[in-house]
Amino acid sequence: RVAELLILRSDMPRSLLASMDEVVAILSTVRNSQSAETERRAGKLHADLRYARIEDIFSVGLHAWLTNFLERIGDLGNGISQDFLVPLEVA
Repeated sequence: RVAELLILRSDMPRSLLASMDEVVAILSTVRNSQSAETERRAGKLHADLRYARIEDIFSVGLHAWLTNFLERIGDLGNGISQDFLVPLEVA
């Protein structure tokens, strides 16, 4: 199944799971005082992918599942931007 290869296989370097493996590892390396919530969200998304089964994804509907994933990854990207790219305000 192509969907399983592209979503759930950590041995496929460009799969969603392999990409999230890297995101979680990098976030733990560069963590700062304000990134705990972003790390938590990344960890939850990673765990959801790691323990997902392709049958469950298809039961929800591939399009619906991917749409939800894109929303969550967008939120994660916003958190990363806020935590690491937006300058801190000087008190």
